[in-house]
Amino acid sequence: MDTLIMVGQLLLGLTILVGLHEWGHYIAARMFGIKVEKFYIFFDFLFPMPNVLNFALWKKKKGDTEFGIGWFPLGGYVKIAGMMDESMDKEALAKPAEPWEFRSKPAWQRLIVMLGGIIVNLILGIIIFIVLTFVNGETYLPAEAAKDGIVVNELGRKIGLQTGDKIININGKPYEKFIDIISPDVLLTSDAYYTIERNGEQMKIHLPNDLLEHIADFKKNETFISLTPRIRNFEVGLIEPKSFAEKAGLQKGDKIVAVNGEKITFFDELKAKLAENKLKTIELTILRNSKEQKLTCQVTDEGRIGFAPFFPDLEKSYKKVDFSVSQAIVLGTSRAFGVIFDNIRAFGKIFRGEVSFGKSVGGPVKIAEMYGSRWDWTKFWTLTGMLSMVLAFMNFLPIPALDGGHVIFLLYEMLRGKPTSDKVLEVAQQVGMVILLALMGFVLFADIFLK
Repeated sequence: MDTLIMVGQLLLGLTILVGLHEWGHYIAARMFGIKVEKFYIFFDFLFPMPNVLNFALWKKKKGDTEFGIGWFPLGGYVKIAGMMDESMDKEALAKPAEPWEFRSKPAWQRLIVMLGGIIVNLILGIIIFIVLTFVNGETYLPAEAAKDGIVVNELGRKIGLQTGDKIININGKPYEKFIDIISPDVLLTSDAYYTIERNGEQMKIHLPNDLLEHIADFKKNETFISLTPRIRNFEVGLIEPKSFAEKAGLQKGDKIVAVNGEKITFFDELKAKLAENKLKTIELTILRNSKEQKLTCQVTDEGRIGFAPFFPDLEKSYKKVDFSVSQAIVLGTSRAFGVIFDNIRAFGKIFRGEVSFGKSVGGPVKIAEMYGSRWDWTKFWTLTGMLSMVLAFMNFLPIPALDGGHVIFLLYEMLRGKPTSDKVLEVAQQVGMVILLALMGFVLFADIFLK
């Protein structure tokens, strides 16, 4: 069931993104009187081989256009008459140009048609972020809530941090939100550093430029710092049915103050004690209704006993900010374009060799995992908005067969004053197809084997 929810969200997200991207091309072409022969969400052939496994899950002819849903769910396309595209229809291009064909239109009109999908993806991403910002506002944990410092794992210790360190500033600048400690300014910036306070003294901790590489090598779904600060006041929250915690008699609201007679102050200390006693029986000292009790409890092989903690002080620390429509427009637009700027910075790290390409890219498997196994509409639209901006950015790259490749040829034509030859366009399309196929194969390989 979890897998079905992940796949369902992935397919819905791709359908929205691909459908609207291709609609951008379609509407721009129709605006200039260009005939559109096909409009497909997903491919009705084995991309990038246009003559292999040609069939559609659904199709319907309306006017001059065949609308359909292909069987190969990794993209989509519009077949614009008179244009070298995924179909590689060289026979049609060998005939004299018709007035309703792409190639017979002025270069500036063809440029708008090629930019149509990118423009629509940008608009979609911006609208999603504006709506999310206005509807949800922003809930965050202020930096000052981490008065007892941070919690780090093994990777955090390797780069010089310790549990209990207090992060004073990031790259020499103060920060407002606790989540900023793992923001793009940290993960995507070269020579990033923290100024921390440890035992009353301040010092700098310089983060390695290949920090993302270390995170990818460490553990799935972990960074190097806990996403919540060090917590002093914690209680037993939800107890898992039939767990060791339930069998031991733990109740919601209990406070665990000692393990095997050793005092527990912070929740991370409890986690450490449980990890030390895997598959063992331990003695828990708890406070219940202000009275101390002792319970005997077993620990699983994962170092757990089966309860979720509740942090009353932490819950009170969160701040909620609501935004007006005008504020949401400004902030939402900024957040949308921030996705593109972060991608540019990520590419910079790849080109500088600070992080490997294979561990940075994500294909359908990783995207499905990002959507998650629980249907959360806020998370769904946030990720879809991000992917829309990423799709616009990736399509703008000057790679033959992508929109950006066509844009380069059109700009060259406008500067040169004469069109690029069909032979050059054909070779460029073939080269682009090979590049895209290689990238797709590598991304799928990375998805499955480099996780």
